[in-house]
Amino acid sequence: MKNKKLIIILAIVVIMIPIAYNLFSDHTYHLEHATESVRNQALAVLKDNDCMACHSVNSVAPPYSVLPIIGETIKKDMEFGKRSLLLDDVVATLENDGLVGEVDLAKIEHAVDANTMPPKPYTAIHWGANIKKNEAEVIKKWVAHERMNNYKSMSASAEFALEPIRPIETEFAVDANKVALGNQLFHDTRLSANNTISCATCHDLAKGGTDQLPVSIGIHDQEGPINSPTVYNAVYNLAQFWDGRAHDLQAQAAGPPMDAKEMGNNSFDDIVERLSADKELVKQFANLYTEGITQNSITDAIAEFEKTLVTPNAPFDKYLKGDKDAITVRQAEGYDVFKRVGCVSCHVGEAIGGQSFEHMGIFDNGFALRGSSIETADKGRAKFTGDEKDNFKQKTPTLRNIALTAPYFHDASANSLEEAVSAMAKYQVKENVTQEEITLITEFLESLTGEYNGQSL
Repeated sequence: MKNKKLIIILAIVVIMIPIAYNLFSDHTYHLEHATESVRNQALAVLKDNDCMACHSVNSVAPPYSVLPIIGETIKKDMEFGKRSLLLDDVVATLENDGLVGEVDLAKIEHAVDANTMPPKPYTAIHWGANIKKNEAEVIKKWVAHERMNNYKSMSASAEFALEPIRPIETEFAVDANKVALGNQLFHDTRLSANNTISCATCHDLAKGGTDQLPVSIGIHDQEGPINSPTVYNAVYNLAQFWDGRAHDLQAQAAGPPMDAKEMGNNSFDDIVERLSADKELVKQFANLYTEGITQNSITDAIAEFEKTLVTPNAPFDKYLKGDKDAITVRQAEGYDVFKRVGCVSCHVGEAIGGQSFEHMGIFDNGFALRGSSIETADKGRAKFTGDEKDNFKQKTPTLRNIALTAPYFHDASANSLEEAVSAMAKYQVKENVTQEEITLITEFLESLTGEYNGQSL
């Protein structure tokens, strides 16, 4: 009998500790913040609610996490918080009056709209810790303010000017002569050791900028380790390759020629020697680069060409600009679902992706369900940074022309677009997405196929 009473008392104590911690701690937005700027108000909401307790690389479990019953729940909440959204940069940016990224804005907005921050297990233990209505209004007002001042579309209709997705409108200054040279080099097999592989082999402009294969085939018919990402709209990416190891297009262009499985050269000197045997090409380089044919001039010209590989005027772009007949009613419904379930948390901006590195499997372990061993390519961003927190993070792909680039994901584990949408619903957003909604999202994505050089892809 005494043991039963002791267990009951212990259980009550365990449950009451976090409740008391929450009740007697200052976790709510205060009215005095209302007189401050909208940015400072948003910062106050994030700080007053202890969002950083779970959404920071430096998060430390509270003292009561060592207790039974609730300890494991708290630790899982913190792990989930770090996987899904880190607020360190957001807070630092607000404190220093910097520019908050589009992905961070979209993630925070969705968390407020869907009432997922903090998650249910956290609020079950920390009573009253949920974001209040007035706090949610502050966050939404702040997101709108940031979009208005930093990401407003100049070509979209007034109705869609502050959408998280924008029509392609950024133009990149290029040298037309270098673009022409870069186009030649992009399709030149002499960049490979045995004159069989060009950039276009894996990034075929007639196949959505990919090779439409599970993994690319390089020199001597060697299979690469990863699915080839599209070269179209790559100029909008925050970095290049799935793991982001190249900081720009020129750095990316220097990679494949030196890869043993791709183009197989021992050094760029070998490429320079082959190209230098072409007298006409030597003249072209001499007219544009005082250094002549070098690694720098070769990769610079290719990068200059790739800056032009943008695909505007997709039906959805026209819809955002005010042409309501540019897409179907179902595609418009699909866009609404796309936003509601949280896909837009990562796929934002003109490229509709490419702006962040995301953990592949926030809710469910996609690699375990895939049924194969973890490969080096699966490590993603961590391969380049060596940082454990980047493990299994891949760069979010652009969704432009996505209907043309199957199979999907870095590991080509989804063969169809609908299969890819279904997987993302399960692994990344874990909403109760119905089959009909998956179909609607898929139909919306089909409206993202654009034009290249005035011709529909």
